Amino acid sequence: MADSTLPSPRRPLAARLKSLDRVVLAVAVILAVLALVDPAEVWPAVTFTAGAMAHTAPFILFAVLAIGYLKATGAESLIAKAFEGRETQMIFMAAALGGLSPFCSCEIIPFIAALLAVGAPLSAVMALWLSSPLMDPAMFAITAGALGIEFAAAKAVAAIGIGVMGGFVTKAFAHSPVFADPLREKPQVGGCCGVKKPFQGAPVWKFWTDSERRATFQDAVLSNGAFLLKWLMLAYLIEALMLRYVPSEWIAQVLGGDGAGPIILGALVGAPAYLNGYAAVALVDGLLEQGMAPGAAMSFVIAGGVSCIPAAVAVWALVKPRIFGAYIALGFVGALLAGFGWAALA
Repeated sequence: MADSTLPSPRRPLAARLKSLDRVVLAVAVILAVLALVDPAEVWPAVTFTAGAMAHTAPFILFAVLAIGYLKATGAESLIAKAFEGRETQMIFMAAALGGLSPFCSCEIIPFIAALLAVGAPLSAVMALWLSSPLMDPAMFAITAGALGIEFAAAKAVAAIGIGVMGGFVTKAFAHSPVFADPLREKPQVGGCCGVKKPFQGAPVWKFWTDSERRATFQDAVLSNGAFLLKWLMLAYLIEALMLRYVPSEWIAQVLGGDGAGPIILGALVGAPAYLNGYAAVALVDGLLEQGMAPGAAMSFVIAGGVSCIPAAVAVWALVKPRIFGAYIALGFVGALLAGFGWAALA
């Protein structure tokens, strides 16, 4: 019989570090480095981050409650209606629901894998794929709180528009070698979000009468609340350092001004510089304060949303490289069009 009084062996340092949340660890490392190189700036950075978080808190609360309600009621199942009827109708519905649904990029992987497997048109799937990572209820609330309701609404319209554009381009070239036979032989349908199968059937709007739905609501609120808080904390901390150490003249020179240059550069920079859709909001807010052109800001968030790691992995895991290349190309073109459109309006 084992002696339960013996102390349990300590895990190796590498294993303990691996178990830590990487975003929280990044915040701690940034503050530790700042304390070493410029101690006087630690407290201003902390207070700036706390103030920005407090300002965003009502939007975070609304966002997580909205996501919890949608998941607990089973309203996610309504997205299946996007794939009923004629192909043209499917494209419009898929683009709209992709921009409005609470699916994150990895949660949608099993859903799209099933659609492709049963023969749903790639055009409608592409419309859903392009619009889904660009906007959702939580992202709309966070974007509206930081960048204004006009920017959030314009991004939502751009998300749906890019989905529609990508869907019709795919439909037009459906029989070309690029879009033929899209699925990998063994698509990977796993996700990184702890994917839970949504409720089936008609939505139950009074979800609180069902214990399983109440548990789903609680899980969704807590998990999404923690997700948003940690990423926004990192983003606002980076914004504080950016405002303190990155010369505004440099930002204005590279990404400011009129014309096509800043918009194209915003789209090119957006892909590698992107953290995720929520963290990017705070970064763009800081860049705009330092002189970033409005059109460049829009092209940055659109291009980054399409090519960010979760969204890109979701596509790469299911389809062949040529389809993935088409997805990235359509997203980049859409980012440029959205940037030029917002520059004209703003």
